[in-house]
Amino acid sequence: MIPGFVLAAGLLCTIPVQAPAALPWQASDAQGVPSLAPLLEKINPAVVNIATRGTTEVRNPLMDHPMFEDPFFRRFFGMPDGPQVQETQSLGSGVIVDARKGYILTNAHVIKGADEIKVNLIDEREFTAKVIGADEETDVALIQISAKNLTELALADSDKARPGDFVVAIGNPFGLRHTVTSGIVSATGRSGIGDPDSFQDYIQTDASINPGNSGGALVNFQGELIGLNSAILSRSGGNIGIGFAIPSNIARQVMQQLIQYGEVKRGRLGVVVQNITPDLAKAFGLNSNSGVLVAQVQPGSAADKAGIKAEDVILSVNGRSVQSYRDLRNTIGLLRVGDKLTLEIVRDGKRQVVNAAVGEAIELAESAGAASTAIAHPKLEGAQFAPAEEGAGVEVSDIKPQSPAARTGLRPGDVITAVNRRPIRTVDELKRAVNGQDTLLLTLKRGPGRLFLVIK
Repeated sequence: MIPGFVLAAGLLCTIPVQAPAALPWQASDAQGVPSLAPLLEKINPAVVNIATRGTTEVRNPLMDHPMFEDPFFRRFFGMPDGPQVQETQSLGSGVIVDARKGYILTNAHVIKGADEIKVNLIDEREFTAKVIGADEETDVALIQISAKNLTELALADSDKARPGDFVVAIGNPFGLRHTVTSGIVSATGRSGIGDPDSFQDYIQTDASINPGNSGGALVNFQGELIGLNSAILSRSGGNIGIGFAIPSNIARQVMQQLIQYGEVKRGRLGVVVQNITPDLAKAFGLNSNSGVLVAQVQPGSAADKAGIKAEDVILSVNGRSVQSYRDLRNTIGLLRVGDKLTLEIVRDGKRQVVNAAVGEAIELAESAGAASTAIAHPKLEGAQFAPAEEGAGVEVSDIKPQSPAARTGLRPGDVITAVNRRPIRTVDELKRAVNGQDTLLLTLKRGPGRLFLVIK
């Protein structure tokens, strides 16, 4: 179709069209066909191929059989005396982010266990890289080569990425060097992919990402790096249009720490928090499910020093909205010890601002329990309770499988410290607190943590 014209009802009608914003492509032929080639010619040299070699120990599972503890049987069956060493190889991608110093961002899993890392540039030059550092929790690694005439990619502000933004993915899928695919940002803030303990705030894209793309570039149409391609969601192992990239802002924060320390020194606020469910919101008289509920404050932690209390609701950190436990963990865990924090909280229905400084991790002590008795309440049927050590509440000593108590979410070892926000110290106090109550808001100690449980 000719720009600026619409063919309607068989007539060629002229309508005014606002001039489009400048795009990073240019006409590639006399017909004015748009192309991304001019953009890619500038950024392709910044994306590299990474090939690694390493060794790993491989143990025959038969070696675990008691019979093969005898050296005679191992020799008779030709079994080795110990694990065998096997050579490993892997292919991935990386992005040059500092041409002067030769810094290259990639995924931690690309270089994991590597004894040798080779970096191949688009101009066929090859270099041996050294590892500056790697952080498995974010899956970000920084390596370095000594080379001249390198091209680097600028890092974008990935917080500005929006679903619908056009992007291109560049990497080496299946060893096919400098393959380019295009698509859009499908979603932002994706989590719950793979390891639940990792820091996840992925950009989702439908630009094709396949094995070998790991560590490659996800680039916006301004030629800036908005993410490191990291994972795909697939049953077959091939692309189905759901790929994930680590946001450039996370990669930048990790890179700065790797350069300074060789590792990521994670700070902690020192709180145990819960996502706010509708039941918890009702129980605590909250107007919405926004924020996270503080279940416990660790003594001596940054939160304790800042005056944060259990039952506070954290709404934002440094102006960034907190909607879930993972939001808070990602924000705090990527800051350095000593960094300043401004937290917006709700306490007793009133909003207030609290200032804090990121602290170091503090371990919580474990709790234990003892012998048992039952409580007459329909929702607690099947549970046994006993005094907790040092009068610290009432412990759930046992729960029958498939019982009403088992369906509430209680677990053996939980210690009930309050019912409907009323402190509990003995089994008799627990009996009186639950008697005749249709809804129970239990305050629990579970292992080293603390949480709230609503039972209807």
